[in-house]
Amino acid sequence: MAPEARHLEAAARFGRALEHAATTGDWTSLYPHLAPDVEWITPIRTLNGIDAVEHDLRWGSPPDHLAVEFQVGPWLDLGENRAAVDVHEIYRLRGTDAVGYQRDRRIHVTIRDGKVERYEMEVVG
Repeated sequence: MAPEARHLEAAARFGRALEHAATTGDWTSLYPHLAPDVEWITPIRTLNGIDAVEHDLRWGSPPDHLAVEFQVGPWLDLGENRAAVDVHEIYRLRGTDAVGYQRDRRIHVTIRDGKVERYEMEVVG
C-alpha cells in the first residue's frame, strides 16, 4: 500500500470502530486505534491521552431512550497524514423508530504510526 494511502486506511478502521462504539456503548474496541498521547477534541471538551479518553469518553453515548444510526461519507485525504469525513447522525426513539433529531458532524483525524493522534469533531448542521 502506498504511504499516502496508509493513513486513509487507518482512518477508515478507526471510523468503523467509532461507529461500533457509538451504537453499542462498548468503547473498548476503539482504544487500540488511538495513540497513547491522543488529543480528543469536541465542542464540549478536550481530552488528552488514552487514559482520559478511556475514563471520560462514555459521556458521548446517546441517552438510553434513543438509538443512533450513521450515514458516513467517504474519508477525504487532507495531506500530511490528515483525513476528514462527514457523518449524518439520526437519533430514533427506541421502541417507535420515530426520528427524535438529526445532525451533521465533521470529523478530522491525524494519523501517526497507524493510530489516531488527534481527533477533532465539530457539529456542522
